[in-house]
Amino acid sequence: MSLQSTDPIADLLTRIRNAVMVGKNEIRVPSSKLKVTIAQQLKKAKYLSEVKVESTKPRDTLVIVINQPGENAKITEITRLSKPGRRVYVSADNIPKVKSGRGMILISTSKGVIPGHTAIKERLGGELLLSIY
Repeated sequence: MSLQSTDPIADLLTRIRNAVMVGKNEIRVPSSKLKVTIAQQLKKAKYLSEVKVESTKPRDTLVIVINQPGENAKITEITRLSKPGRRVYVSADNIPKVKSGRGMILISTSKGVIPGHTAIKERLGGELLLSIY
């Protein structure tokens, strides 16, 4: 079995989605800079409880705590918007809202991966990565 995935972001989101559905509160995935950044943004928005990187061989492991034991997960739905076969780019004027502003969009911009509301304030467009609520 290979650790390589054609779309590592979709793999991360699928692992989070599956863990939420079966009631797990922690997942471990192979780490990368983009995965760590996405997980930290989701933690900052309070969708995840804890994000840490463990040094292991041959590659670091990203440990994501979705919710504390006894709590319900804060994630209802998490969806990948831009895929390797079809990238979706938007300008600052066309950034979509999720559930009338109750959800969040993550966008990869020239200033890094930021939430949609921050990209609108800073007038930055970019690639739509995911939507969550």
